[in-house]
Amino acid sequence: MTVARSEGVTAPAAASSEAVGATTGDLVPPLVAAGAAGALAAYGYGRRRRRVTTRTTPGGSGHQLISLPELDLQTRQLLVDLDNCVRASAEELVFASARAAPDAVTPYAEASAYAEAELRAAFRLRQRLDDADTAPDGDDRREVLEEIVARCEDAGRRLDAAAPGFDQLRALERETPAAVERAETRFRKLAARTPATEAALAALHERYAPTASFPVTGDVEQAKDRLVFATLRLNRARQCADRGEATEAAASLRAAEAAVAQAGVLLDGVDRLAAELATTAARLPGALASTETALGAVHGRPPTARGTEPFPLGGDPRLARAGALLASVRREMTSGPHDPPDALRRVVEAGALLSEAGEGEVPDLRDDALLPAHAAAAAATDFVGTHRGAVGCAARTRLAEAERLLGPGSSVAETRRADELALEARRLAEQDVRAYGNPSGGEAGAGTGGAVLGGILLGDGEGPVSYGGPRTRGRRSTSAV
Repeated sequence: MTVARSEGVTAPAAASSEAVGATTGDLVPPLVAAGAAGALAAYGYGRRRRRVTTRTTPGGSGHQLISLPELDLQTRQLLVDLDNCVRASAEELVFASARAAPDAVTPYAEASAYAEAELRAAFRLRQRLDDADTAPDGDDRREVLEEIVARCEDAGRRLDAAAPGFDQLRALERETPAAVERAETRFRKLAARTPATEAALAALHERYAPTASFPVTGDVEQAKDRLVFATLRLNRARQCADRGEATEAAASLRAAEAAVAQAGVLLDGVDRLAAELATTAARLPGALASTETALGAVHGRPPTARGTEPFPLGGDPRLARAGALLASVRREMTSGPHDPPDALRRVVEAGALLSEAGEGEVPDLRDDALLPAHAAAAAATDFVGTHRGAVGCAARTRLAEAERLLGPGSSVAETRRADELALEARRLAEQDVRAYGNPSGGEAGAGTGGAVLGGILLGDGEGPVSYGGPRTRGRRSTSAV
């Protein structure tokens, strides 16, 4: 990509990874902030329990209940808004941590962690409502919905309360030139990486089946779009700072930082997928051979005969299905470029069927199941994060559940379920993006449509989104951005 060079920015740039010492004399003392955060958490817990017990209208007088459909819609929007806040806050914490003392960042990291924990609990409840087998009805459903509302509101208040102190910590309005330099450094590194990442993506297209590289198709182009947007915003930040327009400079800088961060996610995703495909391709032959041997033993076939002839189709349908899956994988591996994660999923499924049938010695495929599941979850996380301006509640809920199931000690069944949920999350997110369309940048400049789609700017094209909850995340919003 050729990034247009504007006066004030001579090359693509982004935030430096070097920590810079921060002056914290004018900051809220960390101990005081932490104490206030603890008090707010205790208050939030009590308020949440009272709300669930009395089932009042959220934000209302407590005398009249809103309808279940309306409450359901409210929870979906609250979850989307809070998820966006948590993602943006975590992103900006990285920039703060690069220049401030750890003790100064701790209260705000704790507020972000609290919000994320509440968000995950709320998503877990939402998944319970979405699952046909666990979904409650009537008053029980209302109670779960109100618990979601209460958790989201408590988490949002915690982030909102931390936002003023965080602004003092970051000091974007006072330290714009230095922050711009850090952003430009990171930006230049990403721009320099772009051609190599583009070549790596082309190599994936040649080496594997098209479906293997599908998760990152278009990511390099989107990264270029974010870099163009960041170029213009960094130039504007410098110009505003030179004119003494500190508020406008900080807003443009924050938008540029977020765009650079998303460009990094998009480029990193291509490199990560290349490594994942190589690892999975190397793992596949061993997993296939061990599972073929196990199934062959059930049919009285010696290990040396694996893959040489079809498995019998009669008898237990689970064994027949396992044989068909293994045969399809063997056929694809010997016929040319294939999709290693998809093939490994079928091998793991064959092993699960063999286990269900209770026949023979089943190979341990837990690590094999984790490879495609982690890859699917990572790809879905990247897609949701870089398209969060359009992605709805269902995709985020499935992704959160997939991440929960991929926790330490997950079984093969849990890992396979997580894989399914991660793939569904990606499918639903793509569906949301298609329905959202391609936002126009209008007069705001190149890349603005992508910035809105990525949740860098608010839906009206203003912004940027900053650390904080639903009430404070758009505090730097200005049409000048």
